[in-house]
Amino acid sequence: MPTIIVVAALVVAVLIFSGVYTELLWFNQIGFSEVFWTERLAKFLIFLTGFLVMAVGVYFSIRTAYKARPIYAPDNAREDNLNRYQMQLEPVRRVVMIGIPIVFGLFAGTAAMAQWEKVMLFLYRVPFGKTDPEFGLDISFYTNTLPFLGFVVGMLISATVIAFIAGLLTHYLYGAIRLTERGIFASRAAQIHISILAGFFLLLLGVNFWLGRYATLQDNSGYRAGAMFTDVNAVIPTKAILAAAAIIVAILFIVAAFIGKWKLPLIGTGMLVVTAIVAGGIYPWAIQEWQVKPSEGDVELPYIARNIDLTRDAYGLSDMQVTPYNATTTAEAGALRQDADTAANIRLLDPNLISSTFAQLEQYRPYYKFPKTLNVDRYMIDGKVQDAVIAVRELNPDGISSTQKSWYNQHLVYTHGYGVVAAYGNTVTADGKPVFMQQGVPSTGKLGTDTSYQPRIYFGQSTTDYSIVGAPEGTTPIELDRPEGNTPEASADSPDNEALTTFAGDAGPNVGNWFNKLMYALKFQSTDLLLTNGVNESSQILYDRTPAERVAKVAPYITLDGNPYPAIVDGKVKWIVDGYTTSSNYPYSQQQQLQAATTDSLTAAGGVGVMPNASVNYIRNSVKATVDAYDGSVDLYAWDTEDPILKSWQKVFPSSIKPFTEMSGDLMSHVRYPEDLFKVQRELLGRYHVTDPTNFFKNTLAWSVPEDPTSTTKEKQPPYYLSLKMPGEDKTAFSLTTSFIPQEVTGTDSRNILYGFMAANGDAGNVKGVKSEDYGKLQLLQLPDATQVPGPGQVQNKFQSDPTVSEQLNVLKLGQTDVINGNLLTLPMGGGMLYVQPVYVKSTGSTSYPTLQRVLVAFGDKIGYAATLNEALDLLFDGDSGAAAGDVDVTKEPGTGGTSTGGTGGTVSTNPALAKALNDAKAAITEGQAALAKSDFTAYGAAQKKLEAAIAAAIAAEGAAATPAPTATPTPSATP
Repeated sequence: MPTIIVVAALVVAVLIFSGVYTELLWFNQIGFSEVFWTERLAKFLIFLTGFLVMAVGVYFSIRTAYKARPIYAPDNAREDNLNRYQMQLEPVRRVVMIGIPIVFGLFAGTAAMAQWEKVMLFLYRVPFGKTDPEFGLDISFYTNTLPFLGFVVGMLISATVIAFIAGLLTHYLYGAIRLTERGIFASRAAQIHISILAGFFLLLLGVNFWLGRYATLQDNSGYRAGAMFTDVNAVIPTKAILAAAAIIVAILFIVAAFIGKWKLPLIGTGMLVVTAIVAGGIYPWAIQEWQVKPSEGDVELPYIARNIDLTRDAYGLSDMQVTPYNATTTAEAGALRQDADTAANIRLLDPNLISSTFAQLEQYRPYYKFPKTLNVDRYMIDGKVQDAVIAVRELNPDGISSTQKSWYNQHLVYTHGYGVVAAYGNTVTADGKPVFMQQGVPSTGKLGTDTSYQPRIYFGQSTTDYSIVGAPEGTTPIELDRPEGNTPEASADSPDNEALTTFAGDAGPNVGNWFNKLMYALKFQSTDLLLTNGVNESSQILYDRTPAERVAKVAPYITLDGNPYPAIVDGKVKWIVDGYTTSSNYPYSQQQQLQAATTDSLTAAGGVGVMPNASVNYIRNSVKATVDAYDGSVDLYAWDTEDPILKSWQKVFPSSIKPFTEMSGDLMSHVRYPEDLFKVQRELLGRYHVTDPTNFFKNTLAWSVPEDPTSTTKEKQPPYYLSLKMPGEDKTAFSLTTSFIPQEVTGTDSRNILYGFMAANGDAGNVKGVKSEDYGKLQLLQLPDATQVPGPGQVQNKFQSDPTVSEQLNVLKLGQTDVINGNLLTLPMGGGMLYVQPVYVKSTGSTSYPTLQRVLVAFGDKIGYAATLNEALDLLFDGDSGAAAGDVDVTKEPGTGGTSTGGTGGTVSTNPALAKALNDAKAAITEGQAALAKSDFTAYGAAQKKLEAAIAAAIAAEGAAATPAPTATPTPSATP
């Protein structure tokens, strides 16, 4: 048995060592060994402190009780039983007296170690330079000091309670405390021991009561977060009284331990309990019920004002620019002339829909993939900034055929993806496909070629398994690089026309020696890794390959945005990851549940990641991180240089975070306002756009984010990135936008009309080390309360219910096709609010993909519908929108079909040929259904021929290329 225990212990020790050793190799390779050692040393010291506090306290309590045991012969059956227990315990007494403290110490140390961030923030705290309105203390006391003090007091109370129980049981076991016919007997030594522990517990309880005064400013159980009227006038004073009472009773216990008089401490304990009930419970309840509730709208106003001010400050809303926007609902000719720049950049490609389009046109092999939701960025093309929908062609391990899924192939051959694919956001081809600015294998386009940027993607969001790469120079490559196609240049070493390569960077720990190979074989529990002949002296192992994983490991103190995005920066593909410093201890600030606040229709559908299920009341986008898609290198930049919490962490890890002034101009030009921060801010803004305490309390002006009208999830509409010139601004900025409608009241019909529109400026500039002053500027357009500007839900309903639009959309639905509504964009243009929605068509074939076929627009109660954005806008604005929207490639012939619906609901068809074709199609469908009902298949076939002819005529009337097939979307026969 001892041999088995020793062997098991050795196995566990080796496994633990392999985990620590391989982590050290990883951190050393990536250049963040400071983080590894600092974090682990801090955790070890905190663990050791917690362990010693608990273990020493429990040990000395047991030892003191054992030494104070009385020596006498048992005089009754109970004592005789205790004596037998003592005799049975005696052979292992020393082990038990040491083992029990060690066990409790291990639990305490482990719990304490988990609080390492609180300890480090306290030790390296940096003042905020702002004070709370109640006690006048710096905010850092609440975010850095108070949590640490609470942790220390809690640990000491736990150690005291467990030491008290352990000592009490030991006294009882050895007879120093026993039950008699007269009651409880306790020896003098036991009395002193127990009294001192009780006194120390009461002292700690008094300190806890005192700290609780400050914690009321972080309370979330009242009407609003922070100390309200009852807290300030009842709870805080009574906690001070309870603290003083607990300390007095503690002193009485300690004095009684030496004089042997127990009457006063027992009376004091009873009085403390009564005081806690009356002062800590009944009195605050009475104040709340009899003084606050009858006049809550008056007495709470000063404290509501505190909550408003500090909540807005904690979430970065204090400097938001609010502009009254008296939006017109009348579409006048030439109204968009002043917004021509915005109109030209209106994004028609929906990044949430066209992943399959990218896949069919640019995937090339099953072992590549694109993310479900693409990203929006901007690039300077021919001297002009262009919005782009962008994605990287990542490795898809699930796309490897089952016959090729050997360990060797999965980890040594299929190692990386290839290339960036990007399309113009405002342009499509004649048949509705994206116009690519970057595409192909090899990679070519406006953003660079294989020789101007590194296209290989070894680190990406879909790359979750480890790979082994690298070989000495001159070794025959084994990594599959990219397809070459049937060209004369196809590699002679690759009979299947797949080029091979060998990784030439420095991206992972070396596994060329037997010891490292053994350690990683243990880490990944793989005998193949240990035995393979594919590993050589230059081999590197790549793991933790997603951008979020890598940044989280080197910056464990930040919370990451759920949507890292790629960009071609300085000749490399970089993942840009936004990081946040957060706190849940900011005084008077309202708590937000991150996951709930950042959930929308995209996250609910799995399109982008979600934030952790944590509550915060302070957040800053303090860090911008980049991860190189080729070599996995991570750079952290201190973005919010004024954030005190980030400054604290910079003192903890002084060399791991670079100043943002080291960011290149190219990188600066691709920084954008973070999506999850914006979602948290807009969630708060539903209430906190109101700054007057009286109106805030009435809650009659509350807003909410509208549901996504294009989704069936019933979740919030996501914010949208687009280039936009806000009213009153003199230049276009790459912005993140959202709209607001009145807050829904349960049991009533909510009005889906527009009350507000917010945009965050995401242009950081393109000069090295210089951040634009306008970056991060929040602008809120506040529409009048009596506004009649339709909200997104009303607009979508009008699009779907308008007879002419429905009739013409039915043309696209005929045959084996589906019509898909793209993202509904809201734009402050033309003195009002313009809505733009692309309409996609997708056939039902297995290789089909959405193509943009029509554009819907709305302004006020008027809507337009046409094959191009320009045409739709001209229909909306009486033939002269004044816009110059670049919505189609020059090869696309604009259609002539469209509608213009006025505010009265009247609809005018502009295409008689189309109307005739639609009527013919309806008649053919009716004939076909009647024929099927009679089982007359000859008549049914004739009806289908008429239907095909009608569809062709309708498409021709719309100005599209006529085709006899019953589908409106070209369907490739195979993946390119």
